[in-house]
Amino acid sequence: MDEDGRHNDQRVVPLPRKDGLRRLCPICSKPTLHRFRPFCSKRCADIDLGRWMKGSYRVPTDEVPDGEVPPDRDEDGL
Repeated sequence: MDEDGRHNDQRVVPLPRKDGLRRLCPICSKPTLHRFRPFCSKRCADIDLGRWMKGSYRVPTDEVPDGEVPPDRDEDGL
């Protein structure tokens, strides 16, 4: 908090884009704040981190991790 009793986050200005439009938070669509870029708040940044850790952002693939047998083949490769 500063001398006025306000939280410092209230004075953070949204980050404008080069074309004059405001960037929006990918989680809640509020204007992005420079301090939490590309998000609007620590809460949205934490939500995104949680999604990464749970694997929500994984890219589907047909590749099988090393050492695992593909589900359509048996141990002998037949």
